[in-house]
Amino acid sequence: MKSNLTPLGPKADKDTVRRNNLSLVLRAVRDESEGEATRAGVASRVGLTRAAVSSLVEQLLDSGFLTESGKTFSGQAGRPGTALKMARTGPAGLGVEVNIDYVSVCVVDLAGTGRVRLTEHLDNRGEPPAEVLARAARIAARTLESAGEQALFPVGVTLALPGLVSGGAVRQAPNLGWNQVPAQELFAASLAAERPGHEALAVSSENEANLAALAELWFGGLERIRSFLYLTGEIGVGGALVINGELLRGAHGFAGEIGHVVVDSQGPQCRCGSRGCLEQYAGQTALLRAAGIEEETGSGIGVAELERRVRAGDERAVDAVAGAGRMLGRVLSGAVNLLDPDAVVLGGVYRNLMPWLSPPVDQELTGRVVSGLWSPGSGRLRASSVAGDAARGAAALVMTDVLADPVAYAGRTTAR
Repeated sequence: MKSNLTPLGPKADKDTVRRNNLSLVLRAVRDESEGEATRAGVASRVGLTRAAVSSLVEQLLDSGFLTESGKTFSGQAGRPGTALKMARTGPAGLGVEVNIDYVSVCVVDLAGTGRVRLTEHLDNRGEPPAEVLARAARIAARTLESAGEQALFPVGVTLALPGLVSGGAVRQAPNLGWNQVPAQELFAASLAAERPGHEALAVSSENEANLAALAELWFGGLERIRSFLYLTGEIGVGGALVINGELLRGAHGFAGEIGHVVVDSQGPQCRCGSRGCLEQYAGQTALLRAAGIEEETGSGIGVAELERRVRAGDERAVDAVAGAGRMLGRVLSGAVNLLDPDAVVLGGVYRNLMPWLSPPVDQELTGRVVSGLWSPGSGRLRASSVAGDAARGAAALVMTDVLADPVAYAGRTTAR
């Protein structure tokens, strides 16, 4: 009789179990958001004995992943414990966001704290992809030098890229004019050329809105919210879905392209080839045009001027933001009806415009979401946190590999 059971994998040996337990302990210390972690507290959290945790902690201390200091009192009987913290030196993550009008590079440490940031405003539209990625590599190389001065040594790079990203390539990024661009390969070659004599860093890539959503999940103020729809307003409109704490990429990695949902099939021509896409009404360029502000790409002046006029009560600027809000709300209501998230988070240029943007968005959601759970002031529509952005999310994604298997990265305490 043939069994229908899935064959079991090999039994975990002692080394595999210990490596898994080292990861458990390291992540438990990192996740301690209130007070300070102790061996006893970690043991209680991960379900291991105090003796086992002490042995694991010693290995993590010796490997440079943890530090300890002073004494901490739990208020319970027994000796005070030593406070454990994530090391501020050693393995780190490098995130590089290449967007339409800027490049931003971030280094985070083991705790996910942003330690180095370099941003340059550049008009990347119409530029050869190889040159854009070479410039990004030059900025990244300078960032690596600054990180090294703090004894931080990135073990990998994640590229945050606009458009459809899959298999290390940008399949399509309409606002950049990129099609089938091998971004990972081009960036890796440029970064290696900028750092002769250094070991090449592993490079991965992901859609920038996805990484901004992960940054919001990991570092934002979402508290217990684990399912949300994230929108970032830039030159275009990017989107990402997080369901039960996991990024929903779709069958081919292209989920979340909400900026190209058609609002009006007879509307303005979009760079993607369609007409009347959401970004033609709610993207940065559309907002500035409707407000009567000349766009000055790469300087941020246009967006700053829009914010200034809205705060001053300029009627045309206020109407432009309200119109964008109505279009956003209509598209979002369909997404909410389809996906049932706990919240919608608006980032990018939308964050500072929320006092004027959220009322029309809320009105559309209230009138169109069938569950009845959405109403103005419900807290389900919120601005993104200043703590989360695509570059930081990209850098933190590198660190998930380190936290999953610290043994593989032990000894990464010098430049390579």
